[in-house]
Amino acid sequence: MSLPGDDELSRQVFAATLAARGIELTGWQPLSGDVSPRRYVRVELGAREGGASAILALYPPEIRPTCSRFQATAALLAEAGVRGPAILGADCDGGWMLLEDAGPRTLAERADLGWEERIPFYQEALRLIDRIARLPAERVAAINPVLGAEALLGELRQTWDLFLVPEGLTGPPDELAEPLWQLLSQICATLAAEPPVPCHRDFMARNLMPLEESGRAALVVLDHQDLRLGPPAYDLASLLNDTLFPPPELEERLLAQAGWSAPERLLGYRRTAAQRSLKAVGTYISFANRGARRHLPLVGPTLRRALQHLSFLPEAQPLLPRLSALWEEHLQALPAAGGATAPAIC
Repeated sequence: MSLPGDDELSRQVFAATLAARGIELTGWQPLSGDVSPRRYVRVELGAREGGASAILALYPPEIRPTCSRFQATAALLAEAGVRGPAILGADCDGGWMLLEDAGPRTLAERADLGWEERIPFYQEALRLIDRIARLPAERVAAINPVLGAEALLGELRQTWDLFLVPEGLTGPPDELAEPLWQLLSQICATLAAEPPVPCHRDFMARNLMPLEESGRAALVVLDHQDLRLGPPAYDLASLLNDTLFPPPELEERLLAQAGWSAPERLLGYRRTAAQRSLKAVGTYISFANRGARRHLPLVGPTLRRALQHLSFLPEAQPLLPRLSALWEEHLQALPAAGGATAPAIC
């Protein structure tokens, strides 16, 4: 079965194929995404399914293995009590999966929520991070490769090539570039030296769907197919440093609740957050280069976030005065787009 195109006939053919499997589609609304070949469609289901909506994920041939990985990680997370979208039907060979519609707006998109209203969701997120970290390591390792030193540094190579060098943020080659790359390599090596734990890999506000059930905050975790072993603070660093930036007092409170406020553990968090923030900058630029520019307003706040975390690291101190001066000059020239004390939502 081929995946549907944008024309009505191909959609009707696809709907008929699903009907033969007992799934009736009565509505079809394509959803916007980033640059992945995967496509999403919000569909209306027939009376037999109660007329509910669902999300149809479409996987072209080049990313078909992602579908089966999603099935595997969904099963693991469910065993641990981490809620993801329920799988209502799937044909990974055919390139489609029908998922529970967890809602229209992620935690990142809930601009109606102030920080006080967000706190219960962040506290629930901490509980989910702990549950994910306790997954059986051997089963997680069988799904995806470990997020080790080479992979961590590879993420930063994209940021280096697409943003830091083109924007002049590595300084003159004989002054800053070599020691900065050595610093980033050292950070990644230090993170990889810690015993890895299962992590979602993209545990951020854009992948968390907030719900309220029985009077308490709940979250549905999206896009979990990249679940893998990685640095112990990786999911925590993603939660607090990607898209939404909690104010310092809330960040400190959440770190204490998560057990990361002791000096040595806090340094581990700072290193992970520096890596993750710089990685996110490169991701936003990569998306923009491929036509998805909606995350560009986050580049400045996220780069500033990375610089803040670097300022706490002992290994960064020799480089920090020159690095701060160079990056701050660049940051001052960027338009304001939220920051550490207010939600930055795109």
